[in-house]
This record gives sequence, C-alpha cells and structure tokens, in this order.
Amino acid sequence: MIGISKLYCGTVEPSDALRYGRHSSKLPSHLLQFSADKRPVVVWNITRRCNLKCIHCYAHARDREFDDELTTGEGKRLLDDLAAFGVPVVLFSGGEPLVRKDLPELAAHAVQKGMRAVISTNGTLITPEKARTLKEIGLSYVGISLDGMQEVNDRFRGIKGAFAAAMEGIENCKEAGIKVGLRFTINKFNLAEIPRIFELLEERDIPRACFYHLVYAGRGSELVKHDASHEETRKAVDLIMDLTRKLHEKGKPKEILTVDNHADGPYVYLRLLREDPERAAEVLELLQMNEGNSSGRGIGCVSWDGEVYADQFWRHYSFGNVRQRPFSEIWTDLSEPLMGKLKEKKKYVKGRCARCRWLDICGGNFRVRAEAVTGDLWAPDPACYLTDEEIS
Repeated sequence: MIGISKLYCGTVEPSDALRYGRHSSKLPSHLLQFSADKRPVVVWNITRRCNLKCIHCYAHARDREFDDELTTGEGKRLLDDLAAFGVPVVLFSGGEPLVRKDLPELAAHAVQKGMRAVISTNGTLITPEKARTLKEIGLSYVGISLDGMQEVNDRFRGIKGAFAAAMEGIENCKEAGIKVGLRFTINKFNLAEIPRIFELLEERDIPRACFYHLVYAGRGSELVKHDASHEETRKAVDLIMDLTRKLHEKGKPKEILTVDNHADGPYVYLRLLREDPERAAEVLELLQMNEGNSSGRGIGCVSWDGEVYADQFWRHYSFGNVRQRPFSEIWTDLSEPLMGKLKEKKKYVKGRCARCRWLDICGGNFRVRAEAVTGDLWAPDPACYLTDEEIS
C-alpha cells in the first residue's frame, strides 16, 4: 500500500510516525503502514457468497449458500485471539460481507475488543438502516468497489444496476457519518476511467480512493492477458499522482493510495527526486518504514472456512485452520517452511528482484503474481514496471 497523497503531496512526515514510536497499537490508521512491529492487518473473508458476479473476483464468489463458513461463535473466538495477538485492524470481506446477517454483531465484537473494524463491499446492500447500524457499532471505514462509471462498472460486476446501487450505498454511508472510500482495480479495460473516478471523488465529496493493481488470483487469473502493460501502468501511476496533486492544489485534498504493486514506492521517489529533492529524501525515509509488500508478515487472511493464508490472494497454500489452532499460533509457527521464508523473503527472491537496489523498500513485490506466471514463487514479479536502469 503506497500513500500517494501522503508521499507525493506531503501530507505525512517521517516525524508523524516516529511520534508514536511506530507501534501498531498506538498509530492512527493513516500511519499504520509505517509501523515497525508489522502486526498483521487481517482480512477475514467471512463468506464466499456474493450478490454480484465480478469478473476479477479473487474468491470465486457465487450467489448461493456455502455450508462450511465459520459460525458466529467461531468468529468471535477468532476475533478474541486476534485482539489478544495485537492485530490492529480486521477487514471484513467476502464474497460480499453484508450478505451475512451477523456481520454487525461480528464487527461490533471486534470494536469492543479494541480493534478497528473496516469492511470491503460492493456497496449495493448498504441501505440507510444498514449504514446507521454500521455507524452505531463503531465501524471505522467502508471501502466500496467501483471499477469505473456505470457502463464499465456494471460490465465488471456482471449485474446491470450495480453502479447505481453502489452510489446509493456511498450516499447512505455519508449520511450516516461513516468514512467511505472507493476501491478501483486497474486493468486495460478501465484505464480511461481513472480521471472520472477523480471527478467522482470531487463531485460527491468522497474522501478516499484506493487504486489496486490486478493480482492474478481467482477469476482475476483469467485477466492476466488484460493486465495493463508496464508502460500503461507507469502512465496510470503518473496520472494518479497528477490528479491527486491537482485536487490538493484546489483545496480539495483526498487520501489516495495505490495497492498491490510496491514498485509504486520507488517510482514515486524517483519522480520526486527530479521535482523536489528535499521532499524525496523524506519520502525515502517513509518508504523504508513501509518496507513494501508484507504478505505473511504485516498482512494475513482468514477464509470463510477458517483456513489461514499469507494474504487474500494466496488461497492455494494454507498454513492451517483456526478451527484446529488459533491464528496467533499459526502465524508465529516458523517451522512451517513457507511461513518462515515469508517473514524474511528478501533472502529468497531471485533474478532482478534479488539484485534490485529497491528490495528493502519494495519487499520483493507480489509472490502470488510471480508464481501464477512462472510457477516459481520466488521469481521476479512480472508486474514490476521499473526499468533495468531504475533498479540498478
């Protein structure tokens, strides 16, 4: 996760994170990526069911009942363990998390245990009543997936009317006083929609947007050939930076992040090195605190059936199941070969990743993408768009 507004527009200084000792339990949410202890943010896919048919769904979600989901009681025991382990944030996801009737009860339990609860949703099920309920239980944030304007978004979602319903969900969250933001997955089909997303942020006064790079998992694996090229990705990141700054200069700042391609960090730094060397030095310090990709260390995933993964995309390799062992025990068991290696994966990456001067900042990027394309999880991430000259 690379904070474009934090880094490029200077809304965060290194001293901001240092003031809290860089400890996960003390850092406010907007500084959590700069923690030193990297207590994992846990994505809990509480259901595989979804009311939409998104073509890039990493969970292969379907609109039907699944009989292997953790019960409410099992979910609360999981949350108790996460809280005791020091997990700062639980992200409730799916499928579509709002199809589970006990989501408010589970999210409220997380908040009562001292964790921040956020949800990742398609937004179509957020009625005014549901939004008020989520506000009352202390939900910190609602991220609503939107991959373009109506025509493009509805094609991605597989359901006509998904865009309009999501917009209603956004307005209902705002009316209830819940912080809401957009989630946008970049690919060849929607590159032209990026300026329109920024227009939407401004017009609807939406405070936050995350631009996700495509990860080749689930149904997203079928879109590999439609991923943005390296040149297209560079142009997209430059455009996101330009539009972020434009809003800041207009006095309408938004929190803008890019996610799932940590080459973005060095890319932002190299651009600032040309434009503002003094700020570039501060950004380099922040990027060193960030440490890049943290799958299996600073982020983890629990699936609907209790399986524990390095992140929400790595569903072909489970470290164990919370029905048999607590998450905290699974997560710290370094006798598990892959878990041990992911805790220090910079030792194992190969090729241009191993000799890259940005390895400490990028963290080796996404191992899932490398494995999906090459069959070798330690091979270079094929989505890294930095040139040989930029990494040498």
